[in-house]
Amino acid sequence: MDWDMLAYEAAPVGIVVTQHRVIRGCNDSFAAMMGYRKAELIGQSFRLLYDTKEEFDRVRDIGLAPLRADTAYSDERMLRRRDGRQIWCRFRAQTRTPDDPLAQLVMSIVVIHDGPSVSLSLRQRQVVGGLGRGLTSKEIARELGLSPRTVEDVRARLLKRFEVKNAAELLAHLTIG
Repeated sequence: MDWDMLAYEAAPVGIVVTQHRVIRGCNDSFAAMMGYRKAELIGQSFRLLYDTKEEFDRVRDIGLAPLRADTAYSDERMLRRRDGRQIWCRFRAQTRTPDDPLAQLVMSIVVIHDGPSVSLSLRQRQVVGGLGRGLTSKEIARELGLSPRTVEDVRARLLKRFEVKNAAELLAHLTIG
């Protein structure tokens, strides 16, 4: 028995190997999580899992420096399933090529919200993503090229919409559903 292959295929989390953001391999858990068959994902750009090219490019840019420095990066983000539904995921990446972090990346992805569909705009997803990484409104604003007031407004609307008091409750609501 090939125990290494069994660990990869039977892992209860999605595992993906990419080369310059093109899926080169994935396990059954990842394919099922995203609503595809494995064969449909191999050779596809990871762009398939994002609503917009801008969001796809932005998440790349956020992770590059940590991957170069530590060879690892982690955050929480929205991904789009085949059926168009957004799912909130915990994302972890490890590069095997620190000088060119995206040349060979191994990722694990765990769904942390897969309840009723939560529809968020791009800006809302960006702000929630920053909150999920523990950033302040000022840090999120700097990263997105916005004013801190704009980020605070988006954050306030999200708190009101989900009837929660603070960012921690908002993230818990999105996580638990």
